Amino acid sequence: MVPEGWRVTRLTELADVKRGAGSQYLTYVDSPEDGVRLIRISDFLGDSKKYILYTSAIDRFILKKEDILIAGTGATAGIIFRVPDEYAGLPFSYNAPRIRPKSTSCSGYLYYYLCSDHVIRQQHALFTGNAQPFLDTKAIGGFKVFAPPLPEQKKIAQILSTWDQAITATERLLENSQQRKKGLMQQLLTGKKRLPGFEGEWEKTTLGAIGRISSAGVDKKIVEGEKSARLLNYLDVFRREFIFDHELTHEVTAPERKIANCDVRKGDVFFTPSSETREEVGIPAVAVEDMPGVVYSYHVVRFRPSRPLDLSFAAYAFQTDEFRSQTYRLCDGSGQRYVLSQDDFRSIQITVPDLAEQKAIGLVLKAASDEILALSDRINCLKQEKKALMQQLLTGKRRVQVEAA
Repeated sequence: MVPEGWRVTRLTELADVKRGAGSQYLTYVDSPEDGVRLIRISDFLGDSKKYILYTSAIDRFILKKEDILIAGTGATAGIIFRVPDEYAGLPFSYNAPRIRPKSTSCSGYLYYYLCSDHVIRQQHALFTGNAQPFLDTKAIGGFKVFAPPLPEQKKIAQILSTWDQAITATERLLENSQQRKKGLMQQLLTGKKRLPGFEGEWEKTTLGAIGRISSAGVDKKIVEGEKSARLLNYLDVFRREFIFDHELTHEVTAPERKIANCDVRKGDVFFTPSSETREEVGIPAVAVEDMPGVVYSYHVVRFRPSRPLDLSFAAYAFQTDEFRSQTYRLCDGSGQRYVLSQDDFRSIQITVPDLAEQKAIGLVLKAASDEILALSDRINCLKQEKKALMQQLLTGKRRVQVEAA
């Protein structure tokens, strides 16, 4: 049902849709001194920049402020990007079709509408049966749009823009908190900066000297006649700093002796021993409680300290640049898979203060992590609230008040 005063139209009535410069126009060069930057969808996703030789033929593929780009093919097909000011005046590529609103007054509304579930559903209908999703300009121009009067479009865009500003501001706070935590870790976990009241030398040792490294964990299988258990898996380690019993729900079975040997206790530190990249080898996570009935997977390595280590200190001490550089250097691989052996884990050096200083450092870093988690939760909450509001505003289920001219 169309809201009163609104109309249903096609995108081509509200905007010009055009493909960018194809391969026949592109001569790639090494630097901006030799050419001009070509804007691709990957530029919005953090990929490396590409530059092309500028010719007069490129003039018709120049972006303007208020333009919108849509990913036209591949895994990102259909994702919408608003052209930032710094991209205005640059050419765009063939696989990033440009949507140029015919009226700048409706550009904000169009951007949000193109990001809405209503348009996403239309895209998915077009992708049906395609091994490689592709949107041509005819399909994009055919998107059905619910269009309120221009004053209402502007008001809706202003409201949603306010939410975007709140999200962006919170993301900046998150980035600052992450950088602050990284700086604290680099200073506190290396002894370069000492907390008040602490002095004396730290002990330089190895993992093998202060604990036991074990692998040969439990497989992801259920075998009749074996005892059931819950599995601490690779991703449980990779995605967390701290592991809690209630988070582990994957059911497996194993012989009772295996369950006894592969148990999980408070203070155990688990590492990822292999990955497709060196950077993801040796990622740590700490068990914060005894976990009866839980076993660790053969895809992870368990380090069980033989002397007391503060939980928070252990979680962060194995994330320092010094520790990570050792795991990076020691792991073996051919470019497809990298592995860190038990002996290499045992040889990794670590510097530790006494337990009291460990606890003090752990408290500071745990507080920094809690702040990051709170900001991340806030961002997710804001995004969900904005999404719900978009559903209301862009369908006319919730109307806005527009002041009379």
